[in-house]
Amino acid sequence: MRLGLSLACSLIVFTASGARPATSSANSPAFVYVAAQKYEPLAWLRGKDRFPRGAALMIHDASGQRPLLPEFAASADPAVFFDGNRLLFAGKKATRDHWQIWEMNLPGGAPRRLTSCAGNCIRPFYLPEDRFIFAEQFGSQTAIKAAPLSGGQALTLTYNPGHSLPSDVLRDGRILFDSVLPSNSVRPEIYALYSDGSGVEAYRCDHGNARHSGRQVASGDIVFAHERGLARFTPALAHQEDLPLPSQEYAGDVAELSNRDWLLTYRSGPHGRFHIARWTPETQQLQTILSDDHVDLLQPTLIATRAVPNRHPSALHDWNYANLLCLNAYTSKLHIPEGTISTVRLYTREVSGHETTLGTAAVQKDGSFYLRTPADRPLKIALLDATGKSLQKEAGWFWLRRGEQRVCVGCHAGPETAPENAVPAVLLRSTIAADMIGATTHTASGGH
Repeated sequence: MRLGLSLACSLIVFTASGARPATSSANSPAFVYVAAQKYEPLAWLRGKDRFPRGAALMIHDASGQRPLLPEFAASADPAVFFDGNRLLFAGKKATRDHWQIWEMNLPGGAPRRLTSCAGNCIRPFYLPEDRFIFAEQFGSQTAIKAAPLSGGQALTLTYNPGHSLPSDVLRDGRILFDSVLPSNSVRPEIYALYSDGSGVEAYRCDHGNARHSGRQVASGDIVFAHERGLARFTPALAHQEDLPLPSQEYAGDVAELSNRDWLLTYRSGPHGRFHIARWTPETQQLQTILSDDHVDLLQPTLIATRAVPNRHPSALHDWNYANLLCLNAYTSKLHIPEGTISTVRLYTREVSGHETTLGTAAVQKDGSFYLRTPADRPLKIALLDATGKSLQKEAGWFWLRRGEQRVCVGCHAGPETAPENAVPAVLLRSTIAADMIGATTHTASGGH
């Protein structure tokens, strides 16, 4: 018998006897969750499977717990539609198959495959206007893509080297995702971008300990997992705020109930099993809902209606390049002495992994510069002094979408930083951007 079918059959058995509901099912919210023989939360950072021994979607409601897709070899990553009546998930009909994205009606219906990926397609979420996002793993990269639910070509949204994984669609229409921390290839950080792939930025620029699996709750805060537990980003603070939960390992992916309680996943240590619990922030009470000694229980997803995120009309142009305007490179969390920046150098990364210089351009006395860059390619900036010595160089890569016009307050200034109300000197001299899409290595004269 296939491994996946063995898992599905065993789930039917342990749901009836092995899984231990800690509260009455009649008093618990209806939700979908995942049962897995082994869950590795950060395996995606290495391009590996988070469910190396299979997984199965389960449903928890007034009738108890039961498998949702017993005919599948593996299923995971549930996402419920805004009206609560449909479900996206990643699944494999046969063990040898790649993960693909599927959709089905709730509480039960015939699954419909939405992708035909050559690699693994995982972690789907609904977008407004009958679209969805997912991550496709191929080779040494995992890219986030968007596609129509009705079928059609997928649009690639991320162009950084390495691996990226979506974790939520925010109410403002942006996509929340995890990717590698620039200075550390095994630590994740939380980023956001628009649904056309433009406007990518770190959600916070303090770059603390490993952060991943963020979800937005009703307050607007982003709740996520990190090395010491659960924390949140709140609009009032530029740094994370740790939450007063018991000392456990948390998997993130919290689900907020109508009374503002949370469903969350925790385990006592790296060798323990993940359990699903209910946390009441007001009383700080953590109550286990589902537990099993033989499998990990995770990704609780409410079967309920919720608000549709804001639609994001794309402002991209039909160009084969992009424009980048920096208002003041001295506006930074990094200390760069005034008057020391002379030029900016732009790099890209070839398919081979080799870092290539695209060109340099002058930086004005007020720290402004204006560049025309390649589109849909990894990019990196270095700031140089008058002798050509590097003052600061980005550790990681960003990108600009085809036809994007990006204005940055400064270099690593943080998304919460407001710009000065002034016209940058580079635009007073010329509105023509310094060309970085010509020869492989050159000194650009545009913007002077």
